[in-house]
Amino acid sequence: MRILFLGDIVGKPGLAFVKRALAGVRAREGIDVVVANAENAADGSGLIGKQYRQLRQAGVDMITMGDHVYKKREIIPTLDQEEAICRPANFPEGAPGRDFALALAQDGTRVGAFTLLGRTFMRPVECPFRAADRVLAQMAGLADCVIVDIHAEATADKYLIAHHLKGRVAAVLGTHTHVPTADEQLLPGGTAFICDVGMTGPYDSILGRRIDRVLSAALTFVPASFDVATGDVRMGGAIVEVDPSTNRATAIRRFTLAEKDMPAQTEETRNASEEPNEGG
Repeated sequence: MRILFLGDIVGKPGLAFVKRALAGVRAREGIDVVVANAENAADGSGLIGKQYRQLRQAGVDMITMGDHVYKKREIIPTLDQEEAICRPANFPEGAPGRDFALALAQDGTRVGAFTLLGRTFMRPVECPFRAADRVLAQMAGLADCVIVDIHAEATADKYLIAHHLKGRVAAVLGTHTHVPTADEQLLPGGTAFICDVGMTGPYDSILGRRIDRVLSAALTFVPASFDVATGDVRMGGAIVEVDPSTNRATAIRRFTLAEKDMPAQTEETRNASEEPNEGG
């Protein structure tokens, strides 16, 4: 089984790229399940219901969120009602949304995913280690294979979570910093790990935002609107191969797709990438 995990989808450029490219990527790479962090899809911060539906239509099976999960309050009903999307599991009790997401792979394997927020340079949250233990207990009997999105600033936070969970989940994959790292590896017990899979969005930018706006604010301290950039859009992520007999990872590799390398569309993939006909 092959799982594609996409890093933070940033703004309209990232969303549009996923809609155009994902069907072709699934076909070319033999992908069984797609998980994507989409907390930055709405103008660079948050997600709305229409965008959730567009991503699902494009072929994303599960969506994880991070610290910007509630930046667009209209996503709350979707978080409460849909089982394919989850907020961070170490948010306090009563926070809207689900602790984990669920989906069926093409071979019938039950795949689950959940997000944890790190605690370094992030908003105060509950202990990610105890939250992970709690959620894994909740998922027992519901998911055969589990993917964890560690949404954190510090590499130490990500490595600690990976070692806490090694041998218990198929993969621990980092998001939030928008910069792909080169430390992909298999930990003992069959857990794939990478500190950050990078972002899906404009790389001619400062983490997805216009360079001129961010640089001006840094030089002058005068506030500026950090608009989403538009240049050099790429899909960033990782592909994890899982042994269906054990539901543990056997391989991980970084995945980056630029516009010039996008798979040619067939009639089938073209239809899959079309935007659903809906208002809002």
